[in-house]
This record gives sequence, C-alpha cells and structure tokens, in this order.
Amino acid sequence: MGAAKVAMKSPLLKIITNFFVLTIISASVAAQTSTVPARDVKQEIQSKLDEWHAAGKFPGATVGVALADGSSFGFAVGVSDRETKRAMRPDDRMPAGSTGKTFAAALALQLVKEGKLGLDDKVERYLGKEPWFGRLPNARDITIRQLLNHTSGLVRYEFKKEFTDFLTANPDKFWTPEERLAYLFDERPPFAAGQGWEYSDTNYIVLGMILERVTGKDFYGEAKRLFIKPLKLSNTIPQDGPKLKNVVQGYAGPNNPFGGRDRMIENGKFIVNPQLEWTGGGWASTGEDLARWAKLMYEGTAFDAALVPMMVDGVPAKLGPNVKYGLGAIIRPTPAGLTYGHSGFFPGYMTDMMYFPEHKIAVAVQINTSVPQDLGKPLSRVLVELAGVLSKKP
Repeated sequence: MGAAKVAMKSPLLKIITNFFVLTIISASVAAQTSTVPARDVKQEIQSKLDEWHAAGKFPGATVGVALADGSSFGFAVGVSDRETKRAMRPDDRMPAGSTGKTFAAALALQLVKEGKLGLDDKVERYLGKEPWFGRLPNARDITIRQLLNHTSGLVRYEFKKEFTDFLTANPDKFWTPEERLAYLFDERPPFAAGQGWEYSDTNYIVLGMILERVTGKDFYGEAKRLFIKPLKLSNTIPQDGPKLKNVVQGYAGPNNPFGGRDRMIENGKFIVNPQLEWTGGGWASTGEDLARWAKLMYEGTAFDAALVPMMVDGVPAKLGPNVKYGLGAIIRPTPAGLTYGHSGFFPGYMTDMMYFPEHKIAVAVQINTSVPQDLGKPLSRVLVELAGVLSKKP
C-alpha cells in the first residue's frame, strides 16, 4: 500500500495520505551533524533510536544500515508485542508496505533490458484481450512507464469502503488480480493517461499481471530467483498468506477499517490476508535487508547498472516540495543529499528506506504501528538524522 495526495474519501485515507506527505516533507529537517568516532557509530545510532523511542508512543522499531564498503548491520528498539513485552530484535520481520513495489519495478526493468518488455508499450498489447480490459479507466492509452510512475490515471482500489468492508467480512480470502481491479471498473479517471499524477497500488497490480504474462512464471518465484536468493536477502519473504513466519505483532489503532481491530495478528494469523497486496507491496522484511536491497539496487548491483538512470528518472509527485517519482522510486531532496527509496504502509506497520548516492549509504526503518501520532517524529527524519551520523568522518 502506498501514498499520495488524493481526494479525502475516508478518514483512513486522510490519515495515510497525511502520514506519507508529512514523512517526505520532514526529510528536509536538518540532518544530525555531530562528529562521531568510527568506533562509536553503532553506539551513537542505538542511542538515537533509544531517544526516539522514549519520546514517542510506538511499540518498537528496527533499523538497518548499509555502508559504503558494502557492510551492513541492524538495530532494534522497543518491543515486538505490547502484551508480552518481548524485546524487538533486528531480525524481526514486518510487512514492508509499498517498499515492495521496488521488487516489481526491478523485475520490469530487467525484462526491458532483456528486450521482453518496452517502457512505452501500451498495456493493451499484453492485456487487451481480457474480457474486462475495456472497463479499466484509460485502458487503451496506458503505457508500462505510466504504470511504473503513477501517471496512468488508474485510481486506488485498496481504500474504497466497499473493498475494506468486504475484506473485513472475508479476512482469509485469497485475492486474484481481477478481483482487485473490479473495484474500479467503469470509473471515470481523474486525468488522461500521462497528463497527471496520482499514487495507486492499482498500477502495480496491472503491472504484476503483465510481468507474469511476459515471463510465464509466478511473480514471487521470479523475484526470488533474480533478487532475493542471489543477493542473500534471507529475511525478506513474500506475503502470500495469512500466516507469515517471524513477522511480529502490529498495531493499527482502534479505528482500523482493515479488520476492525488494533492487533493485526491473532492466534498466529493476520486478521486480514496480507496476500491482498501482491505487487502493490507484498513483502515482509527487516530494516537491514531493506537497507541492503536499496544499496544494491540503486548502485546497479541487483541488476544491470544501465537500468538505474531509468529507475530514478522521475516526474513531479504530490509528495512534498521538489519530490519526484521514478520507476518504483521516490526521489527526495534532503540536507544529507538527494535520496532514492520508498516508503510503505500496511495496517499495523510503517516502513521507509533511503539510499544516499553522495555517500553510498542506505538506511531503512520499520515500525510496528500505523498510528502516525505515535511516531514522535516522521520516519524520514529518523533516516536523515541517522545518515548524518553515518556520513561523518571520525
């Protein structure tokens, strides 16, 4: 699930939209600038996390950093469960929300490199024979590039009341792509394809269908083969059902329309099936894995380096001053330098990751609440401050 400034159709959508815009705008808050000896960097980071936790109301968080030399390490603060008081650990997994779009974008670009997909191909070329295709907004005008950078005019399905009501009543349902798209069939698009910008998971659901059509294989299987296994992202798993191994409790607040309850996991399973995200997000991970993935991806190690300029070639996005959106990448200016990355929301959890090309470092954070006022400070500000610590020489 993700972020954009859209029409306020529900209190939840307003909360989520405000969270992401606040997260991105707050990245412009001044980065930490104190000089820290190299031997004390880990201690300094942990101290900052402890201070952040003490000032906020959130249960716990994990943070991962990937340094210029390729080394990485993880941190944790707080608890993974408010009732049992179990301490959060660096290898505890959480749903990563829309940061998972980066895996779908990476696979799409790999197919572009192999000549199997064109960024300016019309979606109709791949899905035009489907009986429902003409009911998609802007159906015959949308290109692959427009799906990737949210300029297609396709609207959200995941915050529609009809969807959240049905999801809550059918928590174990396994969702097909067509069933997700049906919530926006025959809707009038907010703008013609390529003539505006609006963030939407729907773009990536359609993209996922095309990826599977082109490869003839399951998306998760291909992502594992190309990225997860060779890059040793061993703590990153697909959200393919209601039971997810080593995923910690999340807290969505008392007014959670996704299941209607605060605690997202009961009796070992999610109160709504996380499989609903698929290529709109669809992965549970850790701060350290996400930091490593960001560094490997934006430095051109995860795939051909020639693809990176395409990924970070952005269009203006309604996500804060001077923020752009590339192909599955949020491009944000900060006092610590330009950043590439993505933020994410899943009920009960929030995530943000940034890569700082000037310093060749990446930082990611995950938190097990989706109640914005409990954070104390936006996740983007946390990342920028930690990057300030990491980028200072002894």
